[in-house]
Amino acid sequence: MSSSDIAIQVKAINKCFHIYRAPKDRLKQFLVPFFYKVVGKKPKQYYQEFWALENISFDVKKGEMLGIVGKNGAGKSTLLQIICGTLAPSSGHVEIKGRVAALLELGSGFNPEFTGRENVYVNGAVLGLTREELSNCFDDIVKFADIGDFLEQPVKTYSSGMMLRLAFAVIIHVKADILVIDEALAVGDVFFQQKCMRYLRSFQDNGGTILFVSHDTGAVVSLCDRAVMLVGHGKEKMVIGNAEEISRLYVKELYAEREVNTESEVKGIRGESSVSNKEKTNETQLFVGAKQADNLIEISSFCASSDSFGKGGAKIYDAWFENNEGSKTSTVTGGDLVKFCLQVKIINSVTWPAFGFMIKDRLGQYLFAEGTDLAFRDYSITVYEGNTCLVKFAFTMPILIQGEYSINVAVAEGVGHDHIQHHWLNDAITLRSINSRLVHGLCGLQGMSIEVEIDQGQIEATDD
Repeated sequence: MSSSDIAIQVKAINKCFHIYRAPKDRLKQFLVPFFYKVVGKKPKQYYQEFWALENISFDVKKGEMLGIVGKNGAGKSTLLQIICGTLAPSSGHVEIKGRVAALLELGSGFNPEFTGRENVYVNGAVLGLTREELSNCFDDIVKFADIGDFLEQPVKTYSSGMMLRLAFAVIIHVKADILVIDEALAVGDVFFQQKCMRYLRSFQDNGGTILFVSHDTGAVVSLCDRAVMLVGHGKEKMVIGNAEEISRLYVKELYAEREVNTESEVKGIRGESSVSNKEKTNETQLFVGAKQADNLIEISSFCASSDSFGKGGAKIYDAWFENNEGSKTSTVTGGDLVKFCLQVKIINSVTWPAFGFMIKDRLGQYLFAEGTDLAFRDYSITVYEGNTCLVKFAFTMPILIQGEYSINVAVAEGVGHDHIQHHWLNDAITLRSINSRLVHGLCGLQGMSIEVEIDQGQIEATDD
């Protein structure tokens, strides 16, 4: 790799913080060593050294999105501050090629007493934009942030989500070559998170470089090709490699720590368990179970004002879920039979109409997408101007991991990939899975039963 392909070079970075036990020790450290040197004695040290980073080195290519993971206290934020120039390393250096815009700490660079409008100009100036440049892009910043009348209110009245909206909207209009994002996107709602993810992908496609810090390994694997894990202890202080491999290693580290912290608790639970070995025999005990926790999913009402595009020959003006009895519902349960309904108004006559919907997670990844194209490809259907179409998709609702999801809906004209998009509506409906039994993956299995055979001896079990 030539040096012209490198956007960021981190070379042997070390960072040591001085930890003082009391404020007076800080004063002693400032004054006493001077007198020790005067009399020719070795200065006494009144602090403990804490090495947040030790011998950290890596390169980031232009146009690359590099993930950075690590447990709390591993030094992720310290590393980003050094890369951005807001913190000096104890040794080593960083070379940056291009303009950097960073979203390190939510609300940093904002004056809580100033309004959102005033903070746009203040924060923009800190990031290197002139007042004229800010005025030229101000309307775009306001449109992206989408915080309404709160733009004229003091920032101290903002929620964390509104703060994120405004801060992110400012940094993406800096025309930077490098974006640095530190965990801030975790506080946004699902719509804004997906909006940010779409921007980050577009920024990368146009040659931008991104450093992305997150505890969400799914986001790191989805967005990044490579990742760095800061270890923070042991001989090996960092590991760099394929994003999926690093994410697996990170999860392994988390569970290893959890096992150490909870070993005594587990022993206590085992001692009081209602399932215990009494005596070893050759008998085999078989347990069969089908009990599963409810997977309740809340459904928002249809939002016709969501981000949309299309030629306009047809318009989706409503969408909803129906339960198995055919009634509109605001909640469903994973594993239930449901219907997803679209109501579409035909503006101009449409031949070979195709209707579809897509369910996405908060990162914008499609869990699944379904449409009418294949089902009706053998029928030459024409729907005329003024007609209304009611489309119903019947299926078993998947079991979703806890969190927020959204649904895109679309109506097009044509067959397969050779079609005209008339109305594509992003994030028309929000889903919120609130008590899922899942902790990993994207979806669970329906209709699952479980068998357990134990041949280690006689046991006792309760059905509590």
